[in-house]
Amino acid sequence: MMKFNKKIKIGSFEICEDSKVFIIAEAGVNHNGDMKLARGLIDAAVEAGADAVKFQSFSTEHLILKDVTKAPYQKETTDTAESQFDMLKSLEITKEQTKELKGYCDKKGIIFLTTPFDEYSLDELDEIDLPAYKIASTDITNLLFLKRVARKQKPIILSTGMAYLSEVKAGLEEIYNFNKDVILLQCTANYPIEDAEVNLNVIKTYKKEFDMLTGYSDHSTGIGACPLAVALGAKIIEKHFTLDSGFEGPDHRMSLEPEELKQFVIRVRKAEEYLGSMEKSPTPSESQTRKSLQKYLVASKDIKEGDIFSDDNLSAKRTGGAGISPIRYKEIIGQKAKRSYHADEVIDE
Repeated sequence: MMKFNKKIKIGSFEICEDSKVFIIAEAGVNHNGDMKLARGLIDAAVEAGADAVKFQSFSTEHLILKDVTKAPYQKETTDTAESQFDMLKSLEITKEQTKELKGYCDKKGIIFLTTPFDEYSLDELDEIDLPAYKIASTDITNLLFLKRVARKQKPIILSTGMAYLSEVKAGLEEIYNFNKDVILLQCTANYPIEDAEVNLNVIKTYKKEFDMLTGYSDHSTGIGACPLAVALGAKIIEKHFTLDSGFEGPDHRMSLEPEELKQFVIRVRKAEEYLGSMEKSPTPSESQTRKSLQKYLVASKDIKEGDIFSDDNLSAKRTGGAGISPIRYKEIIGQKAKRSYHADEVIDE
């Protein structure tokens, strides 16, 4: 059985089952090829309180054939007369621009990530020294590419949209030979998705099948499913955002605007707060309430010294915290009273 690492460090952030959720603000290609807009996206991610901001790195010539049509959602959000090749070409950012964006992120105190979509771009990123690689769903079946990424010996965040479980397993097996630092994200690869296609229960399937750190790449509308994914154990959350959902481009329409991104982060952190500790014990605020509301053993009738304690002469009432918890009644039953008690008097022996 594969045994992936359960503690993975991305930059200064250590991800494990007990850590805070790692929130990635997905800028993607919503910079529209404009570096000023890209820096604005970084600023918005910082302002929202995200842990990382992620872009996309690709060389169109190495990614796609020229005659491939656009995906259905791309046809709805961009010029249908434009090819997918031409659309992607206009959204490329160079290695030098990527370096600039990473430097800007370092200055702003947010982790920079980018998704390489082809071998050429992957190797170009060596100079930028990323803290991790995010691999998109489009490459979950691309075992040659996964092997090349794994050999970089850096943490891998792997999305699994459009895939069968058997394909996810094959991808993980290919990576496992070279790299044990992998976090597996449930994802449904459409933009946006219907509520019935979110399938958060796949997170539970991944935990059962692979016993590894999991997360969720969210394409649902609005704040969407992420807070619920956190409740199911997702340790990485990824969400698309833009400066203006009305901008021209394939992903703007389904992306959160800056104020929505703030609320998104707040909701995810609130979900974490609600989850709290796995240890079941009274909370600090329950300590006084426990004394006021829990019951303790009292005499249900007058008891003389030497009488035998029994179900007939003991009961439990609220005493303000004085006495013996009725959870211990079996220790008392059958014992002789060491003194006399009046009805309703607290048992103290």
